[in-house]
Amino acid sequence: MENLTKNFKYVDYLWDNEKVESLGDDQVALFLYRSNILGADLRITNYGGGNTSCKTIEKDPLTNEDVEVMWVKGSGGDIGTLTRSGIAGLYTDRLRDLKNVYQGLHDEDRMVGLFNHCIYDLDSKAPSIDTPLHGLLPFAHIDHLHPDALIAVAAAKDSEKVTKEIWGDTMGWVPWQRPGFDLGLQLEKCLNDNPGIRGIVLGSHGLFTWGDTSYECYMNSLEVIEMASEYIEKKIKEKGSVFGGQKVDSLPKEERLEKAAQLMPLLRGLCSSENQMIGHFSDTDVVMEYINSHDLERLAPMGTSCPDHFLRTKIQPLVLTLDANEDLSDAEAILKKLEPAFEQYRQEYADYYNTCKRDNSPAMRDPNPVIIIYPGVGMFSFAKNKQTTRVASEFYINAINVMRGAEAITEYTSLPRQEAFDIEYWLLEEAKLQRMPKEQPLSRKIALVTGAGGGIGKAIADKLAAEGANVVLTDINEDSLKEAHASYKRDVSTYAICDVTNYHSIVNAYKKACIEFGGVDIIVHSAGLAISKPIEETTQKDWDLLQDVLVKGQFELAKAGVEVMRKQNLGGNFISIASKNGLVSGPNNVGYGTAKAAQQHMSRLLAAELAKDKIRVNVVNPDGVIVGSKIWEGAWAEGRAKAYGITVEELPAHYAKRNLLNEIIYPEDIANGVFSLVGILDKSTGNIINVDGGMANAFVR
Repeated sequence: MENLTKNFKYVDYLWDNEKVESLGDDQVALFLYRSNILGADLRITNYGGGNTSCKTIEKDPLTNEDVEVMWVKGSGGDIGTLTRSGIAGLYTDRLRDLKNVYQGLHDEDRMVGLFNHCIYDLDSKAPSIDTPLHGLLPFAHIDHLHPDALIAVAAAKDSEKVTKEIWGDTMGWVPWQRPGFDLGLQLEKCLNDNPGIRGIVLGSHGLFTWGDTSYECYMNSLEVIEMASEYIEKKIKEKGSVFGGQKVDSLPKEERLEKAAQLMPLLRGLCSSENQMIGHFSDTDVVMEYINSHDLERLAPMGTSCPDHFLRTKIQPLVLTLDANEDLSDAEAILKKLEPAFEQYRQEYADYYNTCKRDNSPAMRDPNPVIIIYPGVGMFSFAKNKQTTRVASEFYINAINVMRGAEAITEYTSLPRQEAFDIEYWLLEEAKLQRMPKEQPLSRKIALVTGAGGGIGKAIADKLAAEGANVVLTDINEDSLKEAHASYKRDVSTYAICDVTNYHSIVNAYKKACIEFGGVDIIVHSAGLAISKPIEETTQKDWDLLQDVLVKGQFELAKAGVEVMRKQNLGGNFISIASKNGLVSGPNNVGYGTAKAAQQHMSRLLAAELAKDKIRVNVVNPDGVIVGSKIWEGAWAEGRAKAYGITVEELPAHYAKRNLLNEIIYPEDIANGVFSLVGILDKSTGNIINVDGGMANAFVR
């Protein structure tokens, strides 16, 4: 490992000496830093994949003697975002002493429980199944990674021979073995039989590399991956093409997105037959090369090889037989074509489960596909939330890269079905799933909110997102939308410029919702404006603007939204943000009050019409939302102050004093009203909720 180089073509060299200097000689901090930069490159390992470790000398709190402690990524973590709270600290000697009590492969699950007897750091994350793989090797710093290039080598026919061809005697190789204590023993034996090797290839699984320092370990990992990548690219050039060449031509990019937007709600509905799902779409060059190829028909049913891949993508994808140029406008006709394919997939998954299950296997999980392939168009994925479905897509792209490399080297091989099943339905994996936190009330829901660039609309989007929903922010102001979108974590939101007076603009906003998340479940019409004038000063332009934004906008939003919801067949919610002014007669308010009354009655009409589709339609009536509301920033505030004979500055106090509770109403209060209708009152439709502090003249009944 003396010939260290910083010039890499197939991996990213991200080591920052200035950053490292700030960490000093803290070996755990250096191990975490190495982990984070390795996890930042998806070619090296995907989200949640792989694990890393280091060993340090610490004082035993009971004896005050120096002891070796291994710090390793804990169960369920991600090296790219790993922090001290996500690692486990174990006495290395105690972990190695478990060799004295290990009874064989049937004893693997018991061994995981015994890891807890080796804990040094009482704040440790639960140790993962891979803990002994690090503990039984003697090196100070160790990386266990799942690089596409290495798994391609590991999954290739004659993998051991190929390993020798690439690295000579500098790399060890062990055949496929399910992760656990025995695999740790296999690694230990491989090292003892081949002293001086720089790493070990795990058949159909991944890579182990190491070093005396964090930097040496990092460089060793990069160099080994680089060598495999160079070897594969050379083989591909020699072969001339991959996946047997192209069988199907890709549609142009815009046509692919159009098709995806049309199909997504149908696929989402079918994938949600047991649990509602969130979608993701990918049509990268890597994806298109594979899904358009002659070899897709042979390779897709084989399934993935690396456990990390199929745990997230299921054992194999569903490949649609739709023609890329098929007209998707007739949703009912397309649904009839899709349903048999989904039914067949579910049946085949049930057959896989029933054939492979053990006496103590957990119950069969959702049999619907996670990955769906549409040749010529792209790849769809569906899972419980956006992060999970995006990661599933990324993992399948990793699997594509693995198949690409393995096919170029010799021939791709996948895990036997029984081996795959034993990992997918491992009792330890089931226990990990059971430990997952309870889902939030609006988890698996997609909400589109108009007027979400600020004020009440943004507060509503914030509340829905806080309760677990994905949010599609729409507004006519792109700068406001960008700022609002930036306030959310990744995988929570997207945005679309939307003029609610323009039907095509509304349709495009729904297309964005479909492409990004798979459809829509909650629609909130919060976009609005207010004009307060006596009738003699109210112009035709004033009247038309209020009607267009508030009434026509609501109609067009509902019309286009219902089309998406009906494709999904999952029901839904439509919420109109109207106003107390739609119920109460007041001065200087003929245009605004009439429009708000129209919103309210349209909602009642829609509630009656859409109940058969399980689409609930309700209204939230704010009043006096001055602080934080966009409509109070201009002439409306002046008009209302004039109508009441007070100054603009006196408005908040005036509105608070006039309601029964004497409370100032904030945008967040309106958001709570919306949440109550979509997250709690799930059997209410055609209702109006007043959020006004109590206005007796606005009581609905």
